[in-house]
Amino acid sequence: MLDGKYKRGFSQQRIAELNDPRIRTDEKGQYIMSLSENTKVYLDDFYAFLERTYNHAMSERMLLDNKIASTDPTQAETVSYYRARGVIVDQLMKTIIRFYTDGGSFGVIMTPWCFGTVVLEKIEVYRERLSKGEVNDPNIPEYPYYVIRYIDEIYRATLLELFDFPEKAFQMRWQYSELLKRYSTILSNITSSLQSVLLQIKAYGS
Repeated sequence: MLDGKYKRGFSQQRIAELNDPRIRTDEKGQYIMSLSENTKVYLDDFYAFLERTYNHAMSERMLLDNKIASTDPTQAETVSYYRARGVIVDQLMKTIIRFYTDGGSFGVIMTPWCFGTVVLEKIEVYRERLSKGEVNDPNIPEYPYYVIRYIDEIYRATLLELFDFPEKAFQMRWQYSELLKRYSTILSNITSSLQSVLLQIKAYGS
């Protein structure tokens, strides 16, 4: 259980109800082949990773609260740094809770590094929304410039620290993006070729 109150989405009861062949068992336990990477991911390992990371983030959140409370408000840049870190920690914890409690989609079961890139991209999207004033965040004061600037500077390093990942953990997503670009180009070329053929057929028929 996460934080003493959040239950696993794919609990043993839920797994029994589903009786889904995608959930397999070997000598190490129950696993699925993840949808995002087609990689074997053991359910116990996945949930243990989320619990461990959540506990780390929760400790960091309490530490930040203490630092903000004990820092002179006139030290704007120092306070802004703590608040920026708070934005990152809060978004990480919210994402963990959502993935941990989701028992409806196997898409939430993935390797730690893949989950890390998901959170990384969520932070980037959230940062853009903050800069446009689209969301109200308790970490953001009346003048958010410094906080957003610090988010830009520290979000990658902060997530690597909270996940206890090496730097290379976040390099994989660029490979996925590149593959998607290639597939998109191929599909675009195919579509153009089909349209050309259809136009020729219409021309012959007229």
